[in-house]
Amino acid sequence: MARYNDAVCKLCRREGEKLFLKGERCMSPKCAIERRPYAPGAHGRRSQFRRKESNYALQLRAKQKARRVYGVFERQFRRYFREAERLRGLTGTNLLVILESRLDNVVYRLGFALSRPQARQVVRHGHIEVNGSKVDIPSYLVKPGDVVAIRPGSRKAGMIQDNAVDLEHRAVPDWLSRDERSLSGRVLSMPRREDIDVAIDEQLIVEYYSR
Repeated sequence: MARYNDAVCKLCRREGEKLFLKGERCMSPKCAIERRPYAPGAHGRRSQFRRKESNYALQLRAKQKARRVYGVFERQFRRYFREAERLRGLTGTNLLVILESRLDNVVYRLGFALSRPQARQVVRHGHIEVNGSKVDIPSYLVKPGDVVAIRPGSRKAGMIQDNAVDLEHRAVPDWLSRDERSLSGRVLSMPRREDIDVAIDEQLIVEYYSR
């Protein structure tokens, strides 16, 4: 499957805000937004002075931002949207719940990784198990009652040990619980809209795909 391999800081600069794709670096003066708060490319500085964006541009930016935050490509994102339409309730909220239910996002939310891209790497490298079985698919969707844990054989890996140093200081959303001693977490329920702290206007995404 294709994967974005360019500098992720360009994505933050394009959206004009921090997407927290590089963990602790995003909180330091080295953050690209702090140093170059304008879009990348030859005309990046000039883009700060453009006229007001159209409705389509706002809808596109909302969709692109959600894709970049969760690390999802267009085909998969569109598939998630179609699934959200089939579910009961608000399509936009359903979409965010699906994105939050991805295994790589859950690993990040539990504090086992410092960013979603790092969480995707942790999953891909086979360090995660769900209900006692190894799962190395970042897009795997968890459900209430699932137990997500670092595999016993991976707990001595350098990245895992580094991330576990101050694990107790990282907040866990209400729909998850975490056991720092066993490096495991449980999905208590599906997230509600108020549990999702990503600043995304999901209604704009619905409008984009409803054109």
